[in-house]
Amino acid sequence: MTPGQPQPKLQLVNSAEYRESYANSVQMRVNLWDFFLMFGTVNQTAPDAVTIQNFQGIYLSPPQAKALLNVLQQNLKQYEAAFGEIRLETQAQGEIIQ
Repeated sequence: MTPGQPQPKLQLVNSAEYRESYANSVQMRVNLWDFFLMFGTVNQTAPDAVTIQNFQGIYLSPPQAKALLNVLQQNLKQYEAAFGEIRLETQAQGEIIQ
């Protein structure tokens, strides 16, 4: 877009395949061309066993991944200002948080 040019009108339309789901697990793979986010739900199936059931994978370009980071950071700051700091616990595997 060039300076002085009006903003285009944005219309959000959900495709027929659009679904909303809850995820409490996100795993990521990165390569030269894209970021791959795999969303799932964690279920403790026994005292010593956890199952992660993945249900959706999304590929993002590096610029889109950075834009997502910016949006998440901005919204997390607003959330924490309203409700308090979100504290993360580290897992037994080390510093991996899913």
